[in-house]
Order: sequence, then structure tokens, then C-alpha cells
Amino acid sequence: MQQPDTRTLALITWLAEQGLRCQDRQVFLNGFCEQLINVGVPLLRFHLAQRAFHPKFGGIGFNWTRNEGISQEHYEHREAPREIWLQSPLFHLLSRDLEEFRSDLNAEDRQRFPILEELRRRGATDYLAQGLRFSDEEGPVDPYHPSEGVLFSWSSDHPDGFSDADLALLRSVAPHMGLALKSMSNRQMASDLLQVYLGRDAGRRVLSGEIQRGSSDRINAVICLFDLKGFTSLAEQLPGPEVIDMLNDYFGIAVAVIQAHGGNILKFMGDGMLTMFNLGSIAQDAKAALDAAAELRTKIGARNDARTKAGLPAPDFTLALHAGDILYGNIGAQNRLDFTVIGPTVNQTARIAGLHHSVGQSVILSQEVQRAGADAGHDLVSLGRYMLRSVPEPIELFTIYEGSETPR
Repeated sequence: MQQPDTRTLALITWLAEQGLRCQDRQVFLNGFCEQLINVGVPLLRFHLAQRAFHPKFGGIGFNWTRNEGISQEHYEHREAPREIWLQSPLFHLLSRDLEEFRSDLNAEDRQRFPILEELRRRGATDYLAQGLRFSDEEGPVDPYHPSEGVLFSWSSDHPDGFSDADLALLRSVAPHMGLALKSMSNRQMASDLLQVYLGRDAGRRVLSGEIQRGSSDRINAVICLFDLKGFTSLAEQLPGPEVIDMLNDYFGIAVAVIQAHGGNILKFMGDGMLTMFNLGSIAQDAKAALDAAAELRTKIGARNDARTKAGLPAPDFTLALHAGDILYGNIGAQNRLDFTVIGPTVNQTARIAGLHHSVGQSVILSQEVQRAGADAGHDLVSLGRYMLRSVPEPIELFTIYEGSETPR
């Protein structure tokens, strides 16, 4: 078997080092293309497409050109594939179960694959597409639902295209590039999924190694309980898919607003969610929570107007805010943990949330939040003093005056 030449060995060594150290695919691919240029490969353009495990998008693409460097794009989930994908050499590669596809950009190929016409106009003379699987699956790949792996293409603008030596190099280093990409992709996939399912802060903590059962931090924060009013009645009247659509509609607004103000989504609980503001000081936490509450009132009100006009159910919401010490960490069994919050502050927030009907307000906050947020620029109106179960002294509750949604 022919031994790799010095160019190939140098690139394989570089790929191994980057696979161990680098975690950013865009940085890695940009560096790899520059390495190819440095060893004399006449590379004009490189493209890579890879499946993504993400609720919003199903794939990610990277494009590198010699003049413009690296860029990336995300491909959102779609019921029907994009026409540009169906007319691409990469789809052809999968649908024909080919190991690679090469073209000198002749007229027939350019007519079949529009991307080749575009590359030809940009000066390309040679094109090579390849694919790598990240599993031991056998048999043809479904081009409409590709398995884990990468698809990539190389384009040259040298008058004679890629030389035989260039092609041998690209074929030799491809598996090593794929291995480095698999390592980085798994890390990114874990980060994305943990943030989506656990929340941004909890996901980051778990990925950094905070995974021991019982490990926790005592923090001072604002706890927020969001809930949809009348959801149980609506859920009994509506078909299941409409209930899910309604929940996603309102949760989408609530999550975006709370995260925009620095809050963390801890968990969804039926038609409600538990969130936390922990920005560094209790004054910052209270201001962020109050700003979020005022914005939620405005945005959900506007959404309800639109849903009512469209003949859709438009439930109101409730929000309870309380501040104090909480335990934040891993709780559960050895084989099933939850990264969440516990403590009297959390329990009292739930009891405050149970008073919405009694006080006649959708937004209620405790005297602790009122004191911490005194300079936050909201008009906070007292609702009176109330006794909470298991709390020896009455606490004063407040709401945000309806006419002061925008902070002063």
C-alpha cells in the first residue's frame, strides 16, 4: 500500500491536534482550508453540510471561499425538502449511494446541477463531492432523512483542476477530518440539547461537570411562576393538536421575554413554567423580573387580541414573583436527575401564585421583590397583607400598576 506523502502526513497531524483541542467547527474548517492552500492545493471553495439535532433547524452548512473566508447557515426543519437541495450534487451522491461525485463542470452537469453553473461563473474548473457516515449503518442512505455524517465538496479554479496528487490527498485526509468533526459535533449537540431541555444556565452547568447527585449552590434570586388561566377547561374542549399549538404559542412569547431579560427557564409544568432571575444582585434580579412581567402583560395582551380576531381561544396569564435564598442543583435518583431549585422561597412562590383569584390581579409580587425593585422604575401598588400557609407572619403583596408597563 502506498505510504502517505509529506503533505498528507502534515495535514493528518494537524487534524488530529485540532480534533483534540478545537470545539468550534467554523474555526476548525477555516483553518483546515487555509492549511490546504498552504500545502499547494488549488482550492477555490469548500462546502460542508451536516445534520443537526436541534428543535429549530435540522442541518447546518459551512461555506469557505478563498476570497471571503468561512461562513455558516442553518437549514430549518421543513415538511418538503428545498428545491436547491434536490438539485444538488450532494443529494445526487446520497440518492445514488455513491462514495464520491466528480465533475469538470461540463455543460451537461451544469444543466443538471445549478450550483455547478454558479461555480463555473466564479472561475471553477473542477468539483469533487464526498460523504462520510458517523455510524455503522449498512445499505443506502435515505437522502430525505440522512443519518449522522457529513457531506462536503471541493472546488478548484486551477486551469487543469485538481491534480491526481491533490485528489489523493483529499481522499486520504477526509476520514481524519470527519473524525475531528464528529468529536466537535457531539460536543455541540450535547450543548444544544442540554440548553433546550434543561435551560441555558442549567445546561451549561451540567456540561461543565456539575452532575453529582446532591451537589447544589445556595443562591439569592427571584423566582417566577408563570401560568395560563383557564387552561384546564380549554384543554377539555379543544382537540389535542390545538392544545399543543396554543401552549407553544404562549410559551414561545413567555420564554423569549424572560430570556431576553436574563431569566432562566427551569422547567415546564403542564400549562405553567418555573423560572429564575439570578443576574448577580437581588436588585438586578428584581428589576429584570419586573421588566419581564410588564413586557409579558403587553405582549400577551397583543397576542390575545390577534387570536380573538382569528377565532382562537385567548387565555390570560398569571405571574407570581418572590425573592430569597434557594438551593439550586442536582436533585433526584442516581439514574434520573433534575437540575432545579428547592427551598421555602420556591414553596412560598407557589402559595403566592394561588392567590391570584383572591386579589384579582394577574401579576403578584412579594414585599421582598418590591423592596429589591424599589428603584426599578415601576409603579408598584400594595394589595394588602396576606397569610401564607406555613409562614408565621403575614406578608404584603404588590402588583404593577396597569398604566406603567414601560419602566420609567
